[in-house]
Amino acid sequence: MKKTSTRLADGRELIYYDLRDDSVRDATDRRPLDRTVTTSEIRRDPLLGDAVAVASHRQGRTYHPPADECPLCPSEGDRLSEIPDSSYDVVVFENRFPSLAGDSGRCEVVCFTSDHNASFADLTEEQAGLVLEAWTDRTSELSHLPAVEQVFCFENRGAEIGVTLGHPHGQIYAYPFTTPRTALMLRSAATHKEMTGGENLFDAVLERELAGERVVLEGEHWVAFVPYAAHWPYEVHLYPKRRVPDLLGLDEGARTEFPKVYLELLRRFDRIFGENEPPTPYIAAWHQAPFGALEEFDGVVREDFALHLELFTIRRTSGKLKFLAGSESGMNVFINDVPPERAAERLREVAGS
Repeated sequence: MKKTSTRLADGRELIYYDLRDDSVRDATDRRPLDRTVTTSEIRRDPLLGDAVAVASHRQGRTYHPPADECPLCPSEGDRLSEIPDSSYDVVVFENRFPSLAGDSGRCEVVCFTSDHNASFADLTEEQAGLVLEAWTDRTSELSHLPAVEQVFCFENRGAEIGVTLGHPHGQIYAYPFTTPRTALMLRSAATHKEMTGGENLFDAVLERELAGERVVLEGEHWVAFVPYAAHWPYEVHLYPKRRVPDLLGLDEGARTEFPKVYLELLRRFDRIFGENEPPTPYIAAWHQAPFGALEEFDGVVREDFALHLELFTIRRTSGKLKFLAGSESGMNVFINDVPPERAAERLREVAGS
């Protein structure tokens, strides 16, 4: 992998990740851009104890542009985009309309391929491996920023999810705090550790799932399963079999096997509802341990957390979406119409079809 860092016309950082070591990235951003001005602010909810990012400047962000005006495609001739070069393998750049900025953290865009009409599932194993390297490198770099406590790599896919740019891409949020969802996991891990005399909660969950009926696919280094209490109609958790706190901890065997396992999982997601259905909308979310101190979690250390990816779709059946209505949105109590065991069975059925 070759990494080349440069700057866009408004001062934002852009990084090329190339498969070839002889790639030259010297194109300049020819757009007449002013410096990016953000108004991001983190506010704490005194009742729930969680955080809300207030970012009014995002109201003006790019919204469903035509394909020939996509800002994530390479620049070509007089059509100038966020990527100055005429081609790329993987590229990462600071979001022009970030939810988090400055002392409030940082937001980045990850373009998986220069092919506008592709998806992550269309990548080769070599390309998917390069994306993993980019995720890992950005996790490392962002973790050293003074304002950053947790790094979150994720992909939103599909208009139903709310995606406003059709080009295959994901995002990285670097938060200045431990996110509420991670805090809940750490508290559960702390309680379990105390009640069991030191047993690791993530290890216990993985052991139970490996012995059960909800495993979707399994390799030497990774296992994917539908969790016992899945919130979403089709939800899969992907774990490395050797517990590590973050992407930096993956060994060579896990890194090598990941593209094959993950690409197969994504391709199965696209086959859940039949060959004639549009691509399955999904969210793919990497859960990594915070880089800050964990004193508030009673004896839990970073190494107790287990890196894993959670993949889920809001489509519950052909032509129907799962909406977060009263119970889910009002009380955060999910109601799942698809039994997790049936979801796992379906995801096994569509293997290689």
